[in-house]
Amino acid sequence: MHLQSLAEQAGRDLEGASAQDILRWAVDTFGDSFVIASSMGDGLLAHLASSVAPGIDVLFLDTGYHFAETIGTRDAVAQVYDVNVRTVLPLLSVTQQDAEHGPQLWQRDPDACCAMRKVEPLARGLEPYTAWASGIRRDEASSRGDVGVVEWDAKRQMVKVNPIAAWTQADADEYVAKHGVLVNPLAYDGYPSIGCAPCTRRVAPGEDPRSGRWAGTGKTECGLHV
Repeated sequence: MHLQSLAEQAGRDLEGASAQDILRWAVDTFGDSFVIASSMGDGLLAHLASSVAPGIDVLFLDTGYHFAETIGTRDAVAQVYDVNVRTVLPLLSVTQQDAEHGPQLWQRDPDACCAMRKVEPLARGLEPYTAWASGIRRDEASSRGDVGVVEWDAKRQMVKVNPIAAWTQADADEYVAKHGVLVNPLAYDGYPSIGCAPCTRRVAPGEDPRSGRWAGTGKTECGLHV
């Protein structure tokens, strides 16, 4: 209960604070027990976190279905920024999953595929930590409209930090431009929200930025943030 109360109080106290101050609170409070997670759509969160805590751990979930550009962005972030990128793999390789559950599970049951290739690996990757951070923003989707800058992750019994929750797309773009942040090349090729290759399509101008994720399935979240 102590951690939950701590998270809820920090969420109130830090609303309106800068992303750096939110991250600084997390680092001061949890030290090496704090980690950030990145899907490598860009290096924004890694850049932010490394400016506050050089050498900070960054979790990346290698689902086995990523675009080559996403893997390249991960490698570039690990090389350029003062962070320790930790890649977490699913328990089953794609080949093993196909053999056990049938090919193209992502098409037949995307929730099950995400559960095995994202949700379980994240839970395993987070085991050594007490608090974790994500780069989600309230303006990305209606399901994220009320996320706090610090909140209690009841599913994982951890403190969750969302330092750029209150940022807009314009805020993110300005930060990227000002600091020359590494960006996944797909972001400039019609993919404003980048997931696994089989489940992500280009988005036409004017469409919802996340409409290219699991298009036509009614699915809007992989399960990491809900």
